[in-house]
Amino acid sequence: MKVHNNISLQPYNTFGIDVITKMFATFSSEEELSNLASDKNLPKERLIVGGGSNMLFTKDYDGIALKNNIRGIEVVDENEEEVIVRIGAGENWHELVLYAIDKGWAGIENMSLIPGTVGAAPMQNIGAYGVEIKDVFHSLQAFHWDKKETHSFSKEACEFGYRWSVFKGRLKGQYVITSVTLRLSKKPEYKVSYGDIKSTLEEMQVTQLSLKAVSEAVISIRQRKLPDPKEIGNAGSFFKNPEISQKQFDSLKEKFPSIVGYPTTPGIVKVPAGWLIDQAGWKGKKIGNIGVHKNQALVLVNYGGGKGEEIWSLAMEIKKTVKSIYGVDIEPEVNIY
Repeated sequence: MKVHNNISLQPYNTFGIDVITKMFATFSSEEELSNLASDKNLPKERLIVGGGSNMLFTKDYDGIALKNNIRGIEVVDENEEEVIVRIGAGENWHELVLYAIDKGWAGIENMSLIPGTVGAAPMQNIGAYGVEIKDVFHSLQAFHWDKKETHSFSKEACEFGYRWSVFKGRLKGQYVITSVTLRLSKKPEYKVSYGDIKSTLEEMQVTQLSLKAVSEAVISIRQRKLPDPKEIGNAGSFFKNPEISQKQFDSLKEKFPSIVGYPTTPGIVKVPAGWLIDQAGWKGKKIGNIGVHKNQALVLVNYGGGKGEEIWSLAMEIKKTVKSIYGVDIEPEVNIY
């Protein structure tokens, strides 16, 4: 465990933004994390870098960036119906999904190919194709930086919401997630009605559902719609899908008959932000080294050499346009630094 000075964060964010962090260190255990927290020479400002897939740097970081490398997958309990699995926060999320599928554990196959680490998953309450991590969540362990104590959080204590948890709210910056425990099923209940999963399975000529088939369908859809960060810098979906009242949606439906919406709770409708941005004319637009992806309007991209402040400025212009046309506010899903 060594603390480095003035390190580029370009390899640690999927946008590929070249900014400098004042200090940088990695940790592979809670003991190493505790030692870092006890070092009085470190800056008070800090951030945890996982897969770097949900962050946009708009300037150099005047603090310490910490890379979580805590690994390990351990079965802590199981019966005929389900298995309880504890995963190190530094594990790659997609690799965990593939591991679970290989073991016959169901519940996260719809979230295949989501970039990032396991530790970031509950923080963001990641989700895709009708499934969120809260649906399979059991508990997590998190280290309190100032108290230097490890605390356990239940599902209720995490206060999950849409792309939200208590770690993005009132506890932001206080804890470092070290492990996540999931409750996975040995008896799959396939969810294939959301998005293009069913049609993709038909294209693949799948006649009998399996965890692997559902995962491969999701991977196919994501690869078709989303650019590979290794080829084009991006953070996946930049904006959250806004939730509006049924009354507002009905009013928009009169003006824009092709608008799409999905009822969530009574009186609330979720509207795809990608549809709003696409219809507002932003899809495929390129401005210098940045732009909006040609296949998915939700994805802002860095074609190479783009700056974080340029991407953020583009995002605000898109937000302004959507608001002026539809009267709907769209909010970023990524964390801005």
